[in-house]
Amino acid sequence: MSKAFASAGDLEDKEVSFTEIGEGLYAFTAEGDPNSGVIIGDDSVMVIEAQATPRLARKVIECIRGVTDKPITHLALTHYHAVRVLGAAAFGAPQILMSEKARSMVVERGQEDWDSEFDRFPRLFQGHEEIPGLTWPKTTFHGRMSVYLGNRRVDLMQLGRAHTAGDMVIYVPDQNVMFTGDIVEYHSACYCGDGHFHDWPGTLQNIRNWDVDAIAPGRGDALVGKDMVNAALDATGDFVTSTYRSVAKVALKGGSLKEAMAACREVCDPKFGDYAIYEHCLPFNVARAYDEAQDIDTPRIWTAERDKAMWAALQG
Repeated sequence: MSKAFASAGDLEDKEVSFTEIGEGLYAFTAEGDPNSGVIIGDDSVMVIEAQATPRLARKVIECIRGVTDKPITHLALTHYHAVRVLGAAAFGAPQILMSEKARSMVVERGQEDWDSEFDRFPRLFQGHEEIPGLTWPKTTFHGRMSVYLGNRRVDLMQLGRAHTAGDMVIYVPDQNVMFTGDIVEYHSACYCGDGHFHDWPGTLQNIRNWDVDAIAPGRGDALVGKDMVNAALDATGDFVTSTYRSVAKVALKGGSLKEAMAACREVCDPKFGDYAIYEHCLPFNVARAYDEAQDIDTPRIWTAERDKAMWAALQG
């Protein structure tokens, strides 16, 4: 019996947690679903990640209104993926922030990614009728920029390619806390279908060098305390390198994609098989690792048609 496509069979609602990870800093998590972050400044609020739909975004807003009535003025999007950005309209933020590279990915593959992820995550796209269209930033940057929420400084930084070419992290220096998006995960599989395997470990080291006290990862529980932060960085690095090396060994010997999938399972299933969205991510990760091993630097665009053809070819 073939597996349900991606997360099409995952229809159970997840329990939401809203965890304070520093003074005025919160992580919105939901058992392996995409996380959001909240930064409360002197006079306003920045939200990190918009969720997949306005309906899901309102769950984040409800949590915010439980701790502050300050206006939401900034929405920072750590990268472009539909499940992260299409709920933006619900926040009504005057400023939507992305890296320049992330915006270029909206231009290059925005609609294709939306169509692709809509089929992969039907539960996350409940209420999709409210989505007004692709999410576009109002402000972009390259390298680093700072935003001031009153006197509270928030640093937006590109520390290297990893989950996508456009990744950024958000750092709050007065609390030594970082929001990493999907560069770092906790007990959740990394989605590497648009990733850069060669760069990812170095980007994780760049994050480690900041020696932060807490991280809000892309998926999974908030990481509070240096021990938990470092454990998540270690596990994420192991996931990425284990995936790539097992696949690259096959690809560089002329083996097939299906043989690479089997090799990856042999290495990764025992270590990561119980991680959230592991089965969902695995075929996409193998396909991207196989391409990168053959020096295809820019990830090929995933479409709804390509998704299903690849999935069918790698099952069994």
